[in-house]
Amino acid sequence: MRDSAANGQPTDERGAAEQEDTVQKTSLLALSRRSRRANEQSDHTESGVETAEFAVPAPETGDADNSEGAEMTEGAEKKRQGFKHWRRQRPFIGGVLAVLGGIELFFSGQLDLGNMQIQFGIEGLQATVVPIAIVVLALLSIFRPTHHVFYGIIALVLAVYSLIGVNLGGFIIGMLLSTIGAILIVAWMGPRGPKESEAAEGETA
Repeated sequence: MRDSAANGQPTDERGAAEQEDTVQKTSLLALSRRSRRANEQSDHTESGVETAEFAVPAPETGDADNSEGAEMTEGAEKKRQGFKHWRRQRPFIGGVLAVLGGIELFFSGQLDLGNMQIQFGIEGLQATVVPIAIVVLALLSIFRPTHHVFYGIIALVLAVYSLIGVNLGGFIIGMLLSTIGAILIVAWMGPRGPKESEAAEGETA
């Protein structure tokens, strides 16, 4: 009995030690699995963050085209507004009509149909000088608007005289254009400010 008891104690101690070893192994395995899972999750989150950080959206071609188109329209509007302001500061319409009339007078005296040259009225240098003078006076009234009355009166006299001196006033068309342009140049009331021009536009509308 003593021998069996003596032999039984170490077997119990060995079983307890083996159980402790198995418990420790299982706990270590569980800890290693948990650490692996945590590492995998951290890797996934880091890769997602990196891709989100480095994923820069590429600019769309449509947006770039729209921005360029908006800039072009703004530039065109600024140019139009600048031209309108420049035109309002001088007798632009009358000067343009007088220039057109002078050009028509000049070319009406240069009509050649083969061997025939069509010309009515007094022949000579005035058929060239009068149209050129009207064009020069019209341009001076546009670019030097301070003396528009002086330029307009001289252009009006030359336009009326072209009926006799320049091929019936360029078949009356050039005389009419030059006369109307000269009258508008003389009747011009001077430069207008922005408020006056806006009020005039509102009244015309």
